[in-house]
Order: sequence, then structure tokens, then C-alpha cells
Amino acid sequence: VEPFIDTSAWEYYDLSCKSRDDTQDKVLHDAVASGAKIGAIFKEPTITPTADQVKEFGLKKAWGSPNGAMRRGWKGITISRDTIHIPGIKLGFDRPVFFERHAVGGEYGAGWQSVGKGRVLTTFFPEDVKERPSIIDGREVNDMENAVVVYDNPLDNVEDLAHIFFTRCLEANIVPYVVTKKTVFKWQEGFWQKMKKVFDADYKQKYVAAGLLKTTGGDLMHLISDAATMQIIRWTGGGFGMACHNYDGDMLTDEVAQVHRSPGFITSNLIGKSADGTLIKEFEASHGTVADLWHAHQRGEETSMNPLGMVVALLGAMEHAALLKPANQEEILRFTGHCKEAMYAAFREGRGTRDLCGPSGLTTEQFVDSVAADLKRRMESGECSTVYVPPPSQEQVPSRKLEDGYEDVDEEAMKKFFDK
Repeated sequence: VEPFIDTSAWEYYDLSCKSRDDTQDKVLHDAVASGAKIGAIFKEPTITPTADQVKEFGLKKAWGSPNGAMRRGWKGITISRDTIHIPGIKLGFDRPVFFERHAVGGEYGAGWQSVGKGRVLTTFFPEDVKERPSIIDGREVNDMENAVVVYDNPLDNVEDLAHIFFTRCLEANIVPYVVTKKTVFKWQEGFWQKMKKVFDADYKQKYVAAGLLKTTGGDLMHLISDAATMQIIRWTGGGFGMACHNYDGDMLTDEVAQVHRSPGFITSNLIGKSADGTLIKEFEASHGTVADLWHAHQRGEETSMNPLGMVVALLGAMEHAALLKPANQEEILRFTGHCKEAMYAAFREGRGTRDLCGPSGLTTEQFVDSVAADLKRRMESGECSTVYVPPPSQEQVPSRKLEDGYEDVDEEAMKKFFDK
């Protein structure tokens, strides 16, 4: 980023396990408070330590994932996960695939306890103490060991999620779907009803005018999560978006990542809302800490890490910051545009990392140096960036083989199977 953009006003917070341990997690609380104030956040992958890592790192305790604190602190609405596309290279889906994953509720905030034989009573106590409590569920548990789990699905911000989702899909010219398992999980009906109400009131006519509902009977289509799982594999042409509950969104976007080659080609952006209604956006790569490559680097071995997901996240945060404070918006957008195009050009021209370019690909350091040199040239040109549009005949299709040990796989037979 430097020297092209002044970063002196940026704030930095170390969310490593050691830093969180040393500060009794104050650093996380400070980061959340700062993010709420600034409204544009870039987050690198973090570790939620296992019991073994608590011992390895000498931690006082197993600190929880920072993501929950961020979603609560920024009044999280949705986690947007979209496919990343490199013009001129076919990855998985031909056109964009968008996902909105409800950022609150579900299994992730569940309370649970392991119990023996007995009875379980779930009771709701209204905020107004004058109102009578009501029993939500009562049941006997008859095994010697049972896991009793309780969670809720907050619905107040689903309208906000709907506006974010339908606006994004319309701008990208893609078909929206809402995914639940409401046929079995009756409590999910409310999510669908709220999404449909917003769509009918504010978006249906716009989608009809854009011709985006021709394949869905002229209306917003609901998909059972089982069907969505199958369609994601089949709809490799892309051009669709799905909105769903927290857990379904987590699982289905993992499937999207596999179809689209890897989690490195998927974005992950948390969207929340400040008290004045301004959107808070946190950008990160959807992949984890790639610990295997880090350990190889520590051993002095060559690595070839593809940083595309993290770079796209950083640039997204910069662009949102420029939207919130547009004083130097033109300068920032010029930089982010050139940076993206410099990275994409590297992959197209065989200067990419080995996950896409094979054994002849560059090491991590070589890739960074190559992109930096191209970016410098582009920025010094004084011109604005232009998006590369490849002729159809020039599209590259990198091998999808994972390892040499899979050479005996009949890929044509696999393709025919999934094309059924």
C-alpha cells in the first residue's frame, strides 16, 4: 500500500493468542470499539486455540473466537461471501455467486449441557415481569447421557439483511434465492416470510424489469437447503445468490468454495450497523491461517501462498473507508483498481502462485515482488485502472488436480456424473 497511500491514520490491533492472553482480551475489546467508530475494518485470519495450543503457546485459557465479539459489537446483520473472479482464468463458477449468511443466532450462540435421565423444561420469561411465563418445550430424556442444546434465531434485523442481499444481487444482475429447511424446522418460516415481504414491497418489480425472474416463475424462489446443496454443484454457470440462516450459510459457502477451487477465492465480509444507521463493514479472507505454509516458512522452506483472498479483503476495506470519508476517494479507488489488475495480470501471465500456475509458479516472495513491480508501473502511469476483458478463446482453465497421487481419477466420468 505504501508509498502510494498514506496509512498514518490507520489503527492496528494484534489479535494473536499471545496478545489476547497478555492483555486479558482487552486488545479485542479495543479493536471492536475502534471498528464501531471507524466503520471499515480489515481482519487477518486468527486462531481460536485448541486445548493443545493453549499448552503450546503457554496461554492462561482457551480464548474464544474473536468473531462473536465482533458480530455483537458491530450489531452484525450478515456475512457476505462471494466468489472472486480473475478475468481470463476459469476457476469454478463462470459468473458471480453471492451468499448472505445471517450473522446472529443459531447453533453458534447455543447453550448446552450434558445430562443424564430426567426431564427438560424450556421456559420463556417475558421482559415485562407482569406477563406470565410460557413453556416453550418440555420433554423426557431417557438415555444415560444426553446433550441438551438451547439456542434462538433473532429476526429483528432480517429486513436489513434482505435489503443488503436484494440490492447486491440486483446490482450484479444475478438471481436471488432464499434457503431454509422450513418444511421440517418450522421456526425458520419467519426468516422466509420477512425476506419475501421486503422483496415484494421494494424489489420485485425491479427484478422483473431486469429479466432476472424468468427462471423462477416470475417470483422470489425458496429453496430447501437439501436442494440448494445439489444445485450449487450443478449451477456452475453462476449468476445466482442465496440468503440463509447462520449455520446453513456456513456449510453452503464451504461447498461454494470447493466448486470455485478453494476458500482462497471466496470473500468473507461482516456487515453491521452503527447507531446512526451507517453500515459497518469488516473484510477478511474466508480461509484460515494456512498454518502448514507458515510452519514450512519457519523451517526455511520455500512456500507459494496465494494471498488473493486477503488482498481483496484489504482493498474492500479501503474502498468502504473511502465511501465513508470520501475526501481522498478518487486516489484510493485508483490504487485499489490498479492493485487488483496487477494481481490478476500476474496469474494470467504465468507469474502466479503454484496453486494456479503449477510447478512453474512463483514463490510467495517472488509473487509479491512481481506484483509490486507491476503495481508501481501502473501507478506511475498517471492513468486510472481498466478492467481486463479477455477474448473468449483466451480463457485459461487451470488443472483441478489436487495432488500427483490422483492421476488415475477419471475426471471425464466425474464430470458426466455431476452434469446429470
